[in-house]
Amino acid sequence: MAIVSRGFGGRRRQETPGRLPPGQHDAGSTFPVLSAGPTPHTPLDRWDLTVQGLVDEVRRWTWAELQALPREEVTVDIHCVTSWSKLDTRWSGFSVDTLLADVRTTAEHAVAFSDGGYTTNLPLADLTGGKAWVVDTYGGAPLTPEHGGPARLLVPHLYLWKSAKWLRGITLTAQDEPGFWETFGYHDRGDPWREQRYAGD
Repeated sequence: MAIVSRGFGGRRRQETPGRLPPGQHDAGSTFPVLSAGPTPHTPLDRWDLTVQGLVDEVRRWTWAELQALPREEVTVDIHCVTSWSKLDTRWSGFSVDTLLADVRTTAEHAVAFSDGGYTTNLPLADLTGGKAWVVDTYGGAPLTPEHGGPARLLVPHLYLWKSAKWLRGITLTAQDEPGFWETFGYHDRGDPWREQRYAGD
C-alpha cells in the first residue's frame, strides 16, 4: 500500500469563533498537502471526465468540452479530517448540478474516482443542490497537481477527503459503496460540524 504523504507541522493558529467546526484549527496562509500515494500528472489531451453507472447514458467531457461549460467562482472554508481548516479559499470550476443536468437516474449514492485509483463515496444529495463543484483553479491560478490538478471535486461542507483530487469521474449507484478511506475506518459521510471523522463518530 502506498505511503500517505505527511501533513504540515508547526504552531497552531488562533481559532476563529463561529467559522471552525469542533476540533479544528485555522491553518492561516498555509495549505497543507496530504495524499494517499504518488501525485498523478495526466496530460490535458488525455484527460476526460465521466459520469457513469446508474444513468440513462454515459456522459463524457474532454478538457476542452469541460471548459466550454458555464463556470462558477466559489469562496468557501475547507476542513481536513487531520484537524486543520483553511478559511475563504477561492476556487473556480463547474457545478456538479451542471454535469448532471441532463442525466436521468434513480441513484441515491455516488462514488467519485480519480487517477491513481482513489475513490470516495457520497450521498448524491451531497453533490447536488449547489453543494459541490469540479474545480480547476485555486486562488486565480490553475490548480496544481499537489492540490488535485488538473481538476478535483470540491464538497466543502464535508471533510476534505470527500473532495477527491485528480478527479476522473463519478459513478452513480443505487447502494452506498465505501471508498478508499471509508474501507479503512473513516466515517461514511464525514460532516465536520458533527466531527464525523471515523466510523462510529
